[in-house]
Amino acid sequence: MPTLRPDPTFYPSAKQAAEAPPEELAYLAMLSPNASRPDAIGVVDVKPGSNSYGRLVGQFDMPNVGDELHHFGWNACSASLCPWAPHPHVERRYLVVPGINSSRIHILDTKPNPRRPELVKTIEPETLAKKTGYASPHTVHCGPDGIYLSALGAPGGDGPGGIFVLDHDSFEPKRAWERDHGPQRLAYDFAWHLGHDTTITSEWGTPNMVQNGLVPELLLSGKYGNSIHVWDLRKGNHRQKLELGPQYQMTLELRPARDPRKAYGFLGVVISLEDLSASVWIWYLDQGGKSGNGAGGGEWKVKKVIDIPAESAEPADLPPLLQGFKAVPPLVSDINLSLDDRQLYVSCWGTGELRQYDVTDPFNPELTATTRIGGIVRRASHPSQPNKRLNGGPQMVELSRDGRRVYLTNSLYSPWDGQFYPEGLESWMVKLDTRPEGGMALDPKFLLAMEQGVRCHQVRLQGGDASSDSFCFSS
Repeated sequence: MPTLRPDPTFYPSAKQAAEAPPEELAYLAMLSPNASRPDAIGVVDVKPGSNSYGRLVGQFDMPNVGDELHHFGWNACSASLCPWAPHPHVERRYLVVPGINSSRIHILDTKPNPRRPELVKTIEPETLAKKTGYASPHTVHCGPDGIYLSALGAPGGDGPGGIFVLDHDSFEPKRAWERDHGPQRLAYDFAWHLGHDTTITSEWGTPNMVQNGLVPELLLSGKYGNSIHVWDLRKGNHRQKLELGPQYQMTLELRPARDPRKAYGFLGVVISLEDLSASVWIWYLDQGGKSGNGAGGGEWKVKKVIDIPAESAEPADLPPLLQGFKAVPPLVSDINLSLDDRQLYVSCWGTGELRQYDVTDPFNPELTATTRIGGIVRRASHPSQPNKRLNGGPQMVELSRDGRRVYLTNSLYSPWDGQFYPEGLESWMVKLDTRPEGGMALDPKFLLAMEQGVRCHQVRLQGGDASSDSFCFSS
């Protein structure tokens, strides 16, 4: 029987969400890179002072092997409060968990026992292909009128990739979201501006371009994604293609402003072919001197606002893929934006650096703090084990709703992990305490090391986090 009032973890505005009680559990994608065991969703105790703080307290193993769990998410969130497509009586209780390699989607119920998720539905790849035409589901976002997932491509492994929709109640695939693709072929992440009837999508590569690892020939010829796309949110029609330039490869994570009145967001770009640097860009609505605010017409544009240079290194210290360059690239693989649109976190998987920027002025970010852990060359340690050099680096970065805690994991994607960390990636999850006014530090009591043969990727927080919800009202 449906509840008679909205889920208490739904908030009209980002400001109200930031005032919510702190999370006590985190859900963690745990992968078997060689498919010797099933992937799993782990449950981590993140309540300070608990006897099991920083440790696994639950786990659900998938029924099959070879899924490669990736960017899972909640079935419902604050977007359910939007007036134009209200679903206020759904609950944030189900985790929608796609497998990028198997094209299988699992639905896990966390309500009966949050520490013991239960499988309630499996969407097989044949069903997904028949109803949507897509394969390799990647990212989940709960929308106002359904559950949206991006997909890297078609069942045959080529493009186009895109977005499809699951029904809020039955979880059945409903349709492909796009009405026309225009020039868009590559897919990865997507984001909304609910106050501007606009969707933004980014680009990585088709399944055939990524599932066997980074293809140097494709990279050096600029064949991975180098654009973002602007769409009509409600109609699914393509509006604009914003090209960054062929030297900028892999336009991945999108983080829109959390205030729905603001029409801008941040984009992480993995690498530049000119100098191996990474970068962060802003996309924004130019309304003739009113960039990023207000409704109505205007032209969407994109501009680079952060450059992160490569670091020189001896060839002997580098994996074969990078030895000819004599440098380690930052490899920006994830970014996250606080709910007050003030702090931007940028993870550099190659150099082992997490960067914190003040983006109060989104066109002029200011670097406020950096932390090192792992890295291809540096191998920075954790304060709990100062004599142990860690490999991997900050990869997925999740931020608490109040902006005071950051959770990091270090596996990117199994075929790519082995190219950049060929000695074998030893996986971990760590937490940092942060100050919204600037500053952060690794929590010396929180280092969750995965057992041999298990790697961890995406993190979702109980009750929501900084990247799981879209908000319908401004504070």
